[in-house]
Amino acid sequence: MIGVLIATLIAMILYVVGMIITLSISKLNASRVMKHGLIILVIGYLTTGIIFYFAIPAITVPNMLLANIIVAAIFLPLFLYVIQPGKKVETSVMKPIVLFFSVGFIALIVIIVLGFTTLDDAHQSISVTEEEEAKPLTKDETPITVAPEFARNKIQKAMSVVPNPQFYDLGKLQVQKVEEEVVYVAPVEFAGFWKFLRGKETAGYFTISATNVNAQPEFHDSAMQYTNSSYFHKYVKRVIYNQYPQYIQSGEAQIEIDEDGKPWYVQTIYRPMHVTNKPNLNALKVVVIDPTSGDMKMFETNEAPDFIEGSVSSEMATTENNYFGKYIHGWLNSVFGKRDVKIPNASGSESGVTPIFDENGEMFYFTDLTSPKENIDSALGYTLIHARTGELTYYNGEKNNGIMDSEGAKQIVNKEFPEKRWEGYMPVLYNVDGNPTWVVNVLDPNGLHKQYAYIKANDSDFVVFGDTANQTLDAYRMALLQNPGNVGATDGVELETRSGEVDRVLVTSSEQGQIVQYLLSGDTTIYTVNASKAPLAIFLEKGDAITAEVQLLDNGTATVEEIEIEGLSE
Repeated sequence: MIGVLIATLIAMILYVVGMIITLSISKLNASRVMKHGLIILVIGYLTTGIIFYFAIPAITVPNMLLANIIVAAIFLPLFLYVIQPGKKVETSVMKPIVLFFSVGFIALIVIIVLGFTTLDDAHQSISVTEEEEAKPLTKDETPITVAPEFARNKIQKAMSVVPNPQFYDLGKLQVQKVEEEVVYVAPVEFAGFWKFLRGKETAGYFTISATNVNAQPEFHDSAMQYTNSSYFHKYVKRVIYNQYPQYIQSGEAQIEIDEDGKPWYVQTIYRPMHVTNKPNLNALKVVVIDPTSGDMKMFETNEAPDFIEGSVSSEMATTENNYFGKYIHGWLNSVFGKRDVKIPNASGSESGVTPIFDENGEMFYFTDLTSPKENIDSALGYTLIHARTGELTYYNGEKNNGIMDSEGAKQIVNKEFPEKRWEGYMPVLYNVDGNPTWVVNVLDPNGLHKQYAYIKANDSDFVVFGDTANQTLDAYRMALLQNPGNVGATDGVELETRSGEVDRVLVTSSEQGQIVQYLLSGDTTIYTVNASKAPLAIFLEKGDAITAEVQLLDNGTATVEEIEIEGLSE
């Protein structure tokens, strides 16, 4: 309650000033003025305190100034009427009160204007690096190939395993790496006020794989009293507010699981810049709260306990993307000139961004950026925001020029199955063998997973569909190899030299041309070469000695860029 009491006290300042002015200047009986002024002060304090208890306004200059103006505008006229009912307020009293109100309004306008001008400072507070392109997708990276809609649908069907399921609903899904597996974590939340009064505590949480569409949800029994759906003093946001009322909370607290399977609520918070409510994106904090006891501790986001993947919330990542793309030259430019302005697409799975994990197991938020000009569906690059540090990496190399954006990738999927009404969800851009590639989930109208789509980002006609992520990736790589126009697929990728004696050869034909696959003696790697790159390869025979420049893939295969065949090649 301390945060509410302090905020309410600050909100009464302008009223108290008006009451003191009246008491000092008015010719009315001082004791009567004081008596009524204190009565209305108590009423105003209680009324404002109740409102603040539910509204939970952070103690910042803009919030408190606005609160003072509203409180004074309601209770000062009431006070002036009560001390002299039915009569005109004394001019000597009215003038200074109006002056103070005017100053308050002018200050509020100034702060609003400063809020816009501070957007440039907020943009400058972002830690940014730029790179040409991401590293190619490898087997050590973990694409989140299960759409949250599909995961939620599966968990909803499993709610019957929860004790007294009529008391609960499913909470916000959060991606996390638990025991080296990427999973969605979803807390069980109260279904309403009366359920909270009767249940007193929630039953636990669900986990389900974020990379395997065939996985089933698992319920974990872990009672929680302090949650996002609790009321009064057990509401997580209010508990944090009472201890850190001067901080602004970003989005809804999310659940994360430690090494022992215990859930914790995690909330990103920040102190605003200057006298505005704009965040300093280089000074974010995170509060970790025990949902059983309500105990909490604040950390720098990059110093949070190791089990926490997303100490920077998805909502804050979305804000960071907006500031990075729109306010590169300040607020005025974002409205009028729009020079270098980039608009983040809202195609992500969490608040407009999509979490992904790299080969080191670290989580990032992915977002692609597009032009502010209407009817433009090409991407201007994409960002990855580190989910613990908030550092933003912007990718805008030559290969990313002219590629379609995430909305365009979804539309390709949507147009493929109009009769079934299957739609694309959660598009993520990956580097597949040097090709920017959209990986899109295909879901039916009920949120059930149907297929994966791999779309070449600079060719809307190059699409491969499949039932599993790995099968679709392999088919996509084969399609890249078979495409004569894709001879530069591996530009910039480090090649290896392989030589030996051919043990097996297979030549296949497709609409795109002939493909040669071979094995070398003592080597289980399947080597594949497009005859358009090496026409003499179709004459390969068992026993031929070859030397080739190859790109090794992560599925036991390799693509051949150059090949020399003893006796055939010059």
